[in-house]
Amino acid sequence: MLKVMKLSKTFQSADTKVKAVDEVSFELSDGVFATIVGKSGSGKSTLLALLGALDKATSGEIYVGGENITKMGDMKLISYRRNKIGFVFQGYNLVPNLSALENVMLPMEFAGKNHPTQVKRAKVLLAEVGIDETKSKRLPAKLSGGEQQRVAIARALANHPSLILADEPTGNLDSATGDVIIKLLKDLAKKEKTTIIAVTHDSTMSAKADQHFTMKDGKLT
Repeated sequence: MLKVMKLSKTFQSADTKVKAVDEVSFELSDGVFATIVGKSGSGKSTLLALLGALDKATSGEIYVGGENITKMGDMKLISYRRNKIGFVFQGYNLVPNLSALENVMLPMEFAGKNHPTQVKRAKVLLAEVGIDETKSKRLPAKLSGGEQQRVAIARALANHPSLILADEPTGNLDSATGDVIIKLLKDLAKKEKTTIIAVTHDSTMSAKADQHFTMKDGKLT
């Protein structure tokens, strides 16, 4: 369960204060695929950074699985980001000199999981996202954009996160491949019992989400 209460983030710009996120409140259950649609400058990327503990809120609270992350100290936040959050980016952000399998294993390595556990979980996840054993041995440069995004999604799921945050996950893909990725995210949210939030410019993605929001001038509707 994700619960956000009156969340705000204010930036100082010259002599002006800009409220990038303005008292945002919402709740999402486990297993839900949600989208946040908004134009550039609407505040959606700032909201994503707050949810992922990459930035600190000016005010308000964020509860993930009953834990208030806005009250966590630095060491607990590091653990939270490593174990409770998965990130999916528009540019995939795969490590170029690691195979698809090794990329998915990487978060588990950082979390201190033993090697057999890493390999087993990575193989299961790659199969779930449609990457076969042959492709799992390839470097990212030898995979298509859609395949790279599938690997990135599998990697985000590696440590059984409570929340996955996807920043323009279909932005570099053609519309047909993008549709496949959207369906994959929705299906995986339910299967893995993970809340997935995708931030996007693409309003067509909202029609396929379990819940959708629109962000404008820092406010969520």
